[in-house]
Amino acid sequence: MSHATRHAAVKTRFAPSPTGLIHLGNVRTALFNALYARHGNGVFLLRIEDTDQARSRAEHTAALMDDLSWLGLDWQEGPAVGGVHGPYAQSQRGEMYQRFFTELEEQGLAYPCFCSQRELELSRKTQLASGRPPRYAGTCAHLNAEERQKRLDRGLQPTLRFRVDNGDVVRFDDLVRGPQAFPTDGIGDFVIRRADGSAAFFFSNAIDDALMAVTHVLRGEDHLTNTPRQILLHRALNMRTPQYGHISMIVGADGAPLSKRTGSRSVRELREGGYLSLAVVNYLARLGHHYENTAYMSLDGLADEFELTKLGRSPARYDAAQLDYWQRQAVQHADVDTLWQWMGEAVHAVVPATQREAYVAAVRGNIVLPGEALGWAQVIYSESLPIRAEVSELIGQAGGQFFAAAVAALDAHPSDYTAMVEQLKRDSGAKGKALFKPLRAALTGELDGPELAPLLALMTAARARARLARWA
Repeated sequence: MSHATRHAAVKTRFAPSPTGLIHLGNVRTALFNALYARHGNGVFLLRIEDTDQARSRAEHTAALMDDLSWLGLDWQEGPAVGGVHGPYAQSQRGEMYQRFFTELEEQGLAYPCFCSQRELELSRKTQLASGRPPRYAGTCAHLNAEERQKRLDRGLQPTLRFRVDNGDVVRFDDLVRGPQAFPTDGIGDFVIRRADGSAAFFFSNAIDDALMAVTHVLRGEDHLTNTPRQILLHRALNMRTPQYGHISMIVGADGAPLSKRTGSRSVRELREGGYLSLAVVNYLARLGHHYENTAYMSLDGLADEFELTKLGRSPARYDAAQLDYWQRQAVQHADVDTLWQWMGEAVHAVVPATQREAYVAAVRGNIVLPGEALGWAQVIYSESLPIRAEVSELIGQAGGQFFAAAVAALDAHPSDYTAMVEQLKRDSGAKGKALFKPLRAALTGELDGPELAPLLALMTAARARARLARWA
């Protein structure tokens, strides 16, 4: 029987297991698949692989869908969208898998295995001790009907194994790693249905990719050894195999796989921490994929320049400083309304609504996260201004005469920063850093930050005068 399905030109998929919040490695996989589909005017499909009922949670499914939407990674087929290949949660596809289990058994391509975990572990240790690669020894491969029934009568719950012929080689061209060859002698008969009746991961994953007409699968290199098994399943069921590409892993600064200890964060943590979605997208798109264009880009721009040939084979190193670089770019490129909402209620409570646009324009070049926006709002609009010891020292070096001249210059030119600075330069004899550093320190309590002219324009003249007069 043929199970071939008509394919679109390009159809990619993201198939997460909802066992927790979605992390950067998973998100990058989703992003690459979404970009490739968009690049080819194709379809990006979302499938929820929730066969692990003990760990899968509906709230995790809802959270990952929300996070993908926040990133702009909209799927054209899948949960909440629909499509002709549903249902899109594997927990609802059990009957479908059962049909294929039955078909494989009837063709003699699968058989029940009654071996216990203890027996399998003992066999594995024996093989390793004799220098052989561990694989299933075929203990149950040739049981007759009577022998199987005896085991069932004893209450044993079998797994179902797929029969793999020796002496063959599974070959395929990996979209990232080039030609691959896996001798079947090293694969062995593998479990496709667990003892509890549920489908093993790479069985349901392979079946659904074929039935849902997926043409291209970009996934982590840790799945590379699953691929020959899945190709064997497709061949046995006369299904079309998608093209596989196995992307490099993300590692921390120490070269070890990225983990919470080495800086990995969930999308939810980044989002709640104040990162903008396009900052995350611009960073991840370049983590393991080379772009000639180093400019900040929209999703469409990133998709237009996304090429499979530019996916790297070497581990991609996570760098929090690079993420912050793209965050600064995102802040620079965002419109005023977006930034104002991003800054949050605490900033809205401090900055007068009439000065919203001027405030955003003044500080956007010097902030990375919303907390910094609040910090500058408090600098500009608070009556009290805390002064750190190092700032106080620099103010003291400038001396009282400098600040007396600054007060006079401000009184003479309360709304003309350039004229005020020119007068202060003449009257004090200070110039360059010797002029601007102490002036900034007294007005803002900081040694660096946004340009002084727009900050001064946002302060009342009375507040600026009081801050300067404090040191005169």
